[in-house]
Formats: sequence, C-alpha cells, structure tokens
Amino acid sequence: MLKRVFKAFEYRDFRLLWFGACTSSVGTWMQIVAQNWLVLEITNSPFLLGLDSFLGQIPIFLFSLIGGVVADRTDRRKLLVVSQLVQMSCAFLLATLFALSTVHVWHILSLSFVVGLAQAFGGPAYQALIPTLVAPKDLANAIALNSIQFNLARVIGPMLGGLALTNLGPAWCFTFNGISFIAVIISLLLLPVRPIAAKTGASVLTSIKEGLNFIDKQEGMSPLIVIAFLMTMLGIPLMVFLPVVVKDVFHMGPKIFTLMLCISGGGAVVGALTVAAYGHIQKKGLTALLTLLLLGFVMAGFGLSRSLLVSCVLLFVASAALVGVFAMISSLVQLITPDAMRGRVMSVYNVAFRGGMPIGSLISGEFIGSSSVGTVLVINGIGLSLLGLYFLLVQRRVAHL
Repeated sequence: MLKRVFKAFEYRDFRLLWFGACTSSVGTWMQIVAQNWLVLEITNSPFLLGLDSFLGQIPIFLFSLIGGVVADRTDRRKLLVVSQLVQMSCAFLLATLFALSTVHVWHILSLSFVVGLAQAFGGPAYQALIPTLVAPKDLANAIALNSIQFNLARVIGPMLGGLALTNLGPAWCFTFNGISFIAVIISLLLLPVRPIAAKTGASVLTSIKEGLNFIDKQEGMSPLIVIAFLMTMLGIPLMVFLPVVVKDVFHMGPKIFTLMLCISGGGAVVGALTVAAYGHIQKKGLTALLTLLLLGFVMAGFGLSRSLLVSCVLLFVASAALVGVFAMISSLVQLITPDAMRGRVMSVYNVAFRGGMPIGSLISGEFIGSSSVGTVLVINGIGLSLLGLYFLLVQRRVAHL
C-alpha cells in the first residue's frame, strides 16, 4: 500500500524537486500567516485582505498564457530559477521594510503583485516539468504527491509561522520564506537539462492560438477548465477569509487562526494521500464531481457553524475534498495533453485555476463587508454543489472521463 502511495518517489529527479518545493512551500506558508494577519491588523478591512489575495493572483490570470508559450520554448528549469529568485527578493524586501518599521499596506499589495507576476511564468513551467520526471502511468501519483508537499507545508508552515509571528514578529516569517527559496533553486539546478519541448518560429500569439485550439477540440478539456475556474472562485475564499472567521465569528486571535490553518492543511494532506493511493482508478471525472458535491455541502455547513469544534471538523473535510478535486482534475488535464503542448495547456489551466482565486476573493471580500463571512461561505458552498450537480446530470462529458 505504502509503495503504491509513494510510487513517484522511485524517480530521483522527482524526489529532488519534491523536497526542494516542499521546503519552499513551508516558507511561503509562514509568510502567508504573517501577511494575512498583518493586513487585517493594519487595515481592519476584509476587503483589503481580499484585495491582497486578488493582486497576488491576478497576474497569473493576465500573463500565464504568455508564460505557457515561454515554458514550451525555453529550458523550464532556468525559467523556474528566475521565478524563484524574484519571489525570494520580494520576501527579503518585505522583511527589511517591516524590520525598519516603514512597511505600509501599499508595500504589501505591490509586492504581492510582483510575486504573482513571477508565478505567472513559473507556474506553467513547473506544471509542465513534473510529467517529464515520471512515467505516464505514474503521473496521477506524482500530481497527488505534489499536492501533498504543498499541503504538508500548510501544516508545518502555519505552525512555524504562528510561532515566529507570536515570538519573533512578522519580519522573521518573511525572512525565513526568503531563505526557503534556496532549497528549490538548488534542486532545480541539480536536474538534468532536457530538450525544449517545442522549437518553432511561430509568433507568441500563434502559439497561444494553437494551445487554445487543442483545448477546444480535445474531448472533455473545456469543461475541466471551466470546473477549475469556478471551483477556485467559490472554494478558495474558505481559506482566504479564515482570519475573518476567527476574529468575527469566534472572537479569537492568531493561535486559533494558526490552529485552523493546520487543521486545513491536515485535511488537504489526507485528500492528497487518498488520490495518491487510488489515483489509478477508472472514472476519475465522476469521482471528482461527487467530491465537488461533497465540498459544497461541507463548506455551507462551515459557514453556518458557530461551534469551534464542529467548524474544525468541517474545515478538515472541506480541505480534503478541495485538494482531492484539484488533484483529480489536474491529473486528467495532464494525462490527455502531449508534452509539446503541455506548457500552453497548463498555462490555460493556470489562468482558470489561479484566475478564479483573485476574482472569488475580491467578490467575497466585498460581500463579507456588507453581510457576513458565514453568509458568503454558505452561498459559495451552495454554488459548488450546484456546479457538481450540473456536470453530473446535464453536461456529462467530465463524468465519463
């Protein structure tokens, strides 16, 4: 059983990238804990908290298509190294600003945008690189294990970030994040050079059109992209607005916020482990849609709950379901895409998956300001359930994949 769960670790290059990325993700979550709490404390504004998330994600929505073309034309390792260096510089700059007591909310918002811009080029390259590190039969397992490293970091990172935030201050959270990028840079430099997937003299616009045409003609691909967008638009606010739930619903502080982040991360790891163990099953599309339906019901329950214990249980289940759906949808997209098109297709997937985050965060943040965080989460949960039902009962192409 364990051998099946960790099958992709048999590949040396995948192991290298996994451990480097996991270390970096721990640092990223340390910064997220400090940054979210800092924005809310400086401004006391759920809208600005949502705006920070929006500015961090909107460059991915705007520039990932170009990033996908670049990923198919250049060494994906080098592109990723440049992306990591930019993000590392932003973390150190924010640490310096806070240490000098000169940080303002506009500094945080601006640096979030720059980090998002770096991820717009690094994201497609990273997603296109993973399938080249393992055999096709182990791709679903590799994607699930990649989700595990990110979500394992969501357990470790917030725990360390909460301790650093409480005992050392936000500047140290940002500093540790900057240092963590060194690990993934080293792992990328240790990977062997691989041939560039697409050598062409076509223009960037022509290459983008080729990717879009492939998505349009490939059976089931367009619905997968739509699901990715709507799932993140409606589902990610559950994570973004946890500080608001902690402050407004339970009237508690950073320790409970950190606890909820750890519980969410633990659920996400369980969801990813489940997909890693059973990623070879048939009808992944049907399983993903049933899990999406579960996610909607549980998220609505979380929005209604006023019990900390019940909310923690529902958050655990919702996080497991969210990551499970993501891993299955992502593996389906990767499996039906040839390597020469992978950078461009995954850039479109990134636009959908990551583009839904800022839009959902901005809209939800605005409505939370005029109603309540619980009401918005209930509405989003109902929306997710309706999305799952539509693709289960009406548009059934995904259910047949």
